[in-house]
Amino acid sequence: MFMVRLKFASISHNFSTVAAKHRRVPSKYKSLAIGKAQQAITDYLHTTRSLSYTHAEQIASNASVSIRSLILKLDFSVPTFSKSLRKHLSYHPINEFEFFFESIGIDYSEVSEFLPEKKFFFSEDRTVLDAACALSGFGFPWNKLGKLYKEERLVFVQSPGELESRLLKFKDIGFSTVAVIGTCLAIPRALCGGGELGSEIRCLFVKLKRLFDEFDSQHLFEENVDSWLAVSRKIRIFYDLGCENEEMWELMGRNKSLFLEYSEEALVKKAKYFCRFGVRKEDVALLILRNPAIMNFDLEKPVISVTGMLKHFGLRQDEVDAVAQKYPYVLGRNKLKNLPYVLRAIDLHERIFDILKNGNHQLLASYSVMDPDEDLDREYQEGLEELQNLRTKTHNIQKLDFLHEIGFGENGMAMKVLQHVHGTAVELQDRFQILLNSGIIFSKICLLIRSAPKILNQKPHSIQDKLRFLCGEMGDSLDYLEVFPAYLCFDLENRISPRFRFHKWLVEKGLSEKSYSIASIVATSEKAFIARLYGIHPAIPKHWFERFANRKTRATVILN
Repeated sequence: MFMVRLKFASISHNFSTVAAKHRRVPSKYKSLAIGKAQQAITDYLHTTRSLSYTHAEQIASNASVSIRSLILKLDFSVPTFSKSLRKHLSYHPINEFEFFFESIGIDYSEVSEFLPEKKFFFSEDRTVLDAACALSGFGFPWNKLGKLYKEERLVFVQSPGELESRLLKFKDIGFSTVAVIGTCLAIPRALCGGGELGSEIRCLFVKLKRLFDEFDSQHLFEENVDSWLAVSRKIRIFYDLGCENEEMWELMGRNKSLFLEYSEEALVKKAKYFCRFGVRKEDVALLILRNPAIMNFDLEKPVISVTGMLKHFGLRQDEVDAVAQKYPYVLGRNKLKNLPYVLRAIDLHERIFDILKNGNHQLLASYSVMDPDEDLDREYQEGLEELQNLRTKTHNIQKLDFLHEIGFGENGMAMKVLQHVHGTAVELQDRFQILLNSGIIFSKICLLIRSAPKILNQKPHSIQDKLRFLCGEMGDSLDYLEVFPAYLCFDLENRISPRFRFHKWLVEKGLSEKSYSIASIVATSEKAFIARLYGIHPAIPKHWFERFANRKTRATVILN
């Protein structure tokens, strides 16, 4: 009864805001209107659509926005409102899937993404509804089924019999009903598949049972779904990092405090931090489980001197000097939260992670900048002061923060790069990620940005197209970007492609004995390019304009 009142209060709150705007239902009758609308939908689904009364009521009581929308379509009158609802539903059937998906816990703003195409009634396809009813019958909270659906839709294509059989097998392992529900909500794929996946899931539940026994579940868990869900979600963090590692399961059993004292958010935050080192996820899980004290380290706020931190990790002076010479853009200060990417920017991430993993994790907590003036860069400080006076201060600071995040230190080089990159910090991150996903090593991307900052001004699809052209039609490798990073700054359609294809045609026809580099073909100015063609043969420029150059190129030459 208490939960029903909470749901009702929530609907009333949502309704009051919109209803006040439309002035359709007097405030003192809003609860009455909601109750009657819920009852009308319940009766409609039960009597007209043959749903069980229980499931019809679940849909009606958990679809607050859809209920509100229905109410606002009608004029309200206390004596006739119930009749008006029934009449409206007779002539205007609802989209039953819309009510259903909202009721299982999917936010109304997302519901449209899940609606089946050209289907409005359960009678057209009961598969999803039947699966939901089976899960609800086992004990799954109706309004939490959306968690399952959003992550593993395959759960809802199974028959009720298949689902029931799978759930009972989990109980046979020794789990209570609420434990099965909480665990499956945390790990939805547990309800999917047979064969190898089925064996993997059974193995997972056996390990979980052993782990929960080590936790002494009678004291750790309250016997309710939310308690089991909360702990299972924390365990899933490590499961996703390295589910096949036996040592990981043993360490989890010995570190019950990790799951009692720290929130899921805190565990996720630490895991993401160390995953940014670019090492195996399994090693990240083992680092945290072997050294749970890491959870208390502040890895966000401390400021570091990059060279000071490298010495702190044990690098010799000559090694630090070599880093400074090859990767000068990382020098100066940065924040500890950016350390993983700083180390990837200088190709020392694996080495330092191994140091941390092999019993030296406390190095992260024991470092501090000793001198207030240590590694302060005057050019950077002056540039920062100038940014503070700009109208676009916030926009530029966000872009500068992005540069620091990918390894650029607080130095003059970072300020110079900042002057040339355009777009929001989010857009810059997306473009950087495209380069990383293409297979270019992190440190090489940073070197490319240092040499040709405008690389980051290219749209993601443009970057992808140019890389495909370089490795495909040009037959070169991504390593060529180290020679000619500005390649990515030129227009593919108007510059790179037509010039390369024309050069290839000249060579194939025996008209050019000299084979020019990609940089020479692309970067040469238009006038110099035409002069080069004329030097091969006076008639060749005419052929270039007629067959290869596009209109934009021709117009540029005419205007010049």
